[in-house]
Amino acid sequence: MLPVNAERFLADLHALRQFGAAGVGKGVVRPAYSDADIAARDWLAERMREAGLSVHVDPVGSVFGLAEGTSLLLGSHSDSQPEGGWLDGALGVIAALEVARASAEASGPPVSVVSFQDEEGRFGVTTGSAVWSGNLSLEKADGLTDRDGVTFADARARMPGRSEAFVDPSRFSGFLEMHIEQGPVLDREGEAIGVVDAIVGIRDMKITLVGEQNHAGTTPMQGRRDAFQALSQFNTLLAERFANVVTPHTVWTIGHVSLHPNASSIVPGKVTFSMQWRDGDTDRLGRMEAIIRETVEEVAATGGFELSFGPLLGLEPVDMDPRLRGALETSAETDVPGRWRKMPSGALHDATNVSKLMPVAMLFVPSIGGISHAFGEDTAEPDLVTGLRVLAGAVEVLD
Repeated sequence: MLPVNAERFLADLHALRQFGAAGVGKGVVRPAYSDADIAARDWLAERMREAGLSVHVDPVGSVFGLAEGTSLLLGSHSDSQPEGGWLDGALGVIAALEVARASAEASGPPVSVVSFQDEEGRFGVTTGSAVWSGNLSLEKADGLTDRDGVTFADARARMPGRSEAFVDPSRFSGFLEMHIEQGPVLDREGEAIGVVDAIVGIRDMKITLVGEQNHAGTTPMQGRRDAFQALSQFNTLLAERFANVVTPHTVWTIGHVSLHPNASSIVPGKVTFSMQWRDGDTDRLGRMEAIIRETVEEVAATGGFELSFGPLLGLEPVDMDPRLRGALETSAETDVPGRWRKMPSGALHDATNVSKLMPVAMLFVPSIGGISHAFGEDTAEPDLVTGLRVLAGAVEVLD
C-alpha cells in the first residue's frame, strides 16, 4: 500500500477545521465564497503546491491540484453548510491530498486533487461540479441567487486567482471520492467502511404562494388568504398523496421557509419555501414532481393564491463504475476483512456530476450517531485513518 502518513493527514484535517470553526465541539461555518471558505481554499492551494501539484482555480472557484500527465482524480469539497461539521467534504479533500503526496513520495501513480466549490448548494445543487460537468451552464449558474439575494456571478467574483478556463477532464482516468456516511448504518453495525454502489437522484425547487397581508386581530379567520396556512395545507396533502408512490427509502423535505412580512400581528401575505425530494428511481422522481405541482396548484386555486415556481434543479441517480468500485472493495477486504459493506448513498455528492465526464466511485467511513450537517458531526480518528488506507489501497490496485 502507498505509505500514507496518518499523523500528517490528521494534522491537515484539523488545520482545515480552523477556517470557520464555530459552535460547540468541532462545528464549522464555511459557506461557499465566505471569507472562511476563500481563506481555506488559499491554504489548500499552498498545501497542493508543497505536494508538487500544479494549482488551477477554475472560473467558479473549484481548486485543482494537478499531477503531470494522465492521473486519477481524488477529492470532494471544502465548503460547509451554514451550520456544519468538520468532516463533510473536507475529509475527502484532505485524504486525496495525503494520497497524492504519498504516491509522489513513493514514485507511485500520478494522483490529482480537487476541492469543488459550492457543493453544499448555497446557490444551487453541487454547483461547482455541475458547471464543470456541463450539467449546468455557467450562464445559468450566474443567474442563481442565495437566500439573501446575492448572485452566483457576484459571489464567484470574490475568488482570487480564478482562471478563465476549466480543467480538461480528459486528463483524468477516473474519480474517487471519500466521504463520511452522514447516516447511522456503519456506526450502528460496527463496520469500518462502506463502498457505495449507487447515489440517489435529487430534485430541488422553490415555490411561492402570494395571498393577502392583513391585520392579525381584525381579519376574520373565514376568508383569510394566509400564506402560512396554505403551506401547512399543502404539506399535509402532500404526505397523503405520496403514500402510494414512495418507498421507505424515499425522502422529501421543506427545508427553508421565508414568510412575509414575518411579524406576529400580521397575517402573512407571502411564503416562499424550498421543496426537495430524493429517490434512486428517475421515474419515481418525476411522479413526485407531478404530485407536488398538482397539489400546490390545487391549494392555490382553492384559496385564491398566486402561485409561482422557481427553476427545477436536480441530478439523476448514478451507479458507481464497476472497476473503480471493485478496487475499493478489494482494498477494504484487505484492510478490514469482513468489516465493510456495499451500500447506497442517500446524500448527494460531486461524484454524481463527475460521472458525466469519467468513471467514478465512492467510499464511506462511519458517522458517529449518524449525525451530519450539524456541529455535532464527528468520526473516530482511527476510522478516518482506515478510510485513508482503503483509499490509498484502491489507488494502488488501480495502478
